[in-house]
Amino acid sequence: MEGDPPMAMSKTVRAQLSVLMFFQFFGWGAWTVTMGTYLGRIGFQGIDIGNAYSTTAWAAIISPFFVGMVADRFFSAQKVLGVLHILGGVTLFLASRMQTPAAFFWVLLLHALCFMPTLALINAVSFHQMEDPSREFPGIRVLGTIGWIVAGWVIGLLRIEPTAIPLRIAAANAVLLGLFCFTLPPTPPRSAGRRVAVRDILGLDALGLMKDRAFAVFVVSSLLICIPLAFYYNFTNPFLNESGMVNAAGKMTFGQMSEIFFMLVMPFFFARLGVKWMLIIGMAAWTARYFLFAYGDNGALVWMFYLGILLHGICYDFFFVTGQIYVDQKAPPALRSSAQGFLAFVTLGVGMLIGAKVSGWVVQHHQLMDGAQAVISHDWRRIWLVPAVMAGVVLVLFGALFNERRKGAQQATAMEAR
Repeated sequence: MEGDPPMAMSKTVRAQLSVLMFFQFFGWGAWTVTMGTYLGRIGFQGIDIGNAYSTTAWAAIISPFFVGMVADRFFSAQKVLGVLHILGGVTLFLASRMQTPAAFFWVLLLHALCFMPTLALINAVSFHQMEDPSREFPGIRVLGTIGWIVAGWVIGLLRIEPTAIPLRIAAANAVLLGLFCFTLPPTPPRSAGRRVAVRDILGLDALGLMKDRAFAVFVVSSLLICIPLAFYYNFTNPFLNESGMVNAAGKMTFGQMSEIFFMLVMPFFFARLGVKWMLIIGMAAWTARYFLFAYGDNGALVWMFYLGILLHGICYDFFFVTGQIYVDQKAPPALRSSAQGFLAFVTLGVGMLIGAKVSGWVVQHHQLMDGAQAVISHDWRRIWLVPAVMAGVVLVLFGALFNERRKGAQQATAMEAR
C-alpha cells in the first residue's frame, strides 16, 4: 500500500534521495550566495538587497501554513515537491529578468513561497523511506551540503557572480528537479483526515515552555543573534568581491566544508562542554568572524578573511544544531515537533527578517559615493563592526542569564544517540 513505509531502504531509494538532496541545495547555493553582488552591479541599494533577501524569511513565516494546511492533508509529498520546484524554477527565471527593486522583490517572493516549503517536504519524503532516520538521514543530508559546495565552485570558476546567470542556472535546476520528484517513492499526506489548527502549525503549544527561564533566555537569544547573522548570509559575497578576492563564491564554500567537519566532531565537544558552552562558543564565533572581516584585507591580512569563512562550521553547528538538540531535550515528547517549528519560526522567520532589514539599512548607510553620487564602494569596516558588536552583546547577555540545570552527561548521551 502507498501509506506503508518500507522496512529497509533500498540502494535505489538511497540514490534517489541523495540526488534529491544534492540538487535541492545546489540550486539554493547557486543563486542565494551571489545575488547581492549581482543586484549591486545593476544598481540596487543596500536596502533593496536586504529586502530581496528578506523574501526567504517571509516565506519561512508563511510556508508552515501551506505545508500544514494543504500539503500534509491532501497531497502526496513527492507530487507537491515536483509542482513547487517547477513553479519555483519559472518564477526564479522571471526574477532574473527583473531590473527594478519592487518588481524583483515581488517575483522573488513568489519563488521563495514555492521553495521554502520544499525544505520540510524533502525531509518528509526522506524520513518516510527510512527505518532508522537518526542513522540513515545524515549520510543522505550531507549530499545537500556537497551540492551547495559544488554550486559555489561552478559559479566561481565560471566568473559569473555579478550576472543573472546563477539565477538562471538555479531556475533550470529547479525545473529539472521538479520533474525528477515525480519519480520519487510515494509519500502520502501525513495528516489526511485530521484537523490541523493554526497553533499546531506555528508550534504555539510550545509557548508553555517559555515559563522555564533557561528556555526563554535561549529563545530570545536565538531571535536576537539571527539579526547580526543576516549580515553574513546577505553581504559576504559582495564584500569579498568588492575587496578584490578572486572566485569569492568558490572560496566561501570553505565554510560548508568546515560545517561538515564540525558536524562530525560535535559529539566529542558536546560530551565535554554541554549545551551552554556549545551555544556560547557558537555565538563567540559569529562575533569573531565579523571582527576578522572588519580588520582583514585582501593583501597581507587575507588570512583573516579565510579564517572568518572557515569559522562557519562552528558558527552554524555549535549554535543552530546545538539549539535544535537543546529544544529536543527540553520539550516533552508530545511537544517536540511543535517546539522545533516554533524555533524555526522565531529564527529563520522573524529573526532573519529583521536581520535582512537591518543589514540592508546599515550597508546602504555606509555607501561611498563619487562626485556624480554613484556608489563606488562601501565602508566595510564600519559595516562589519555593527553585527560584531550586536553578536557580542547577545553573547554576554546569554552567558549571564542562561542557566541550564541538565547535566552534561545527559546531553552527551542524547548527542551520541544521533
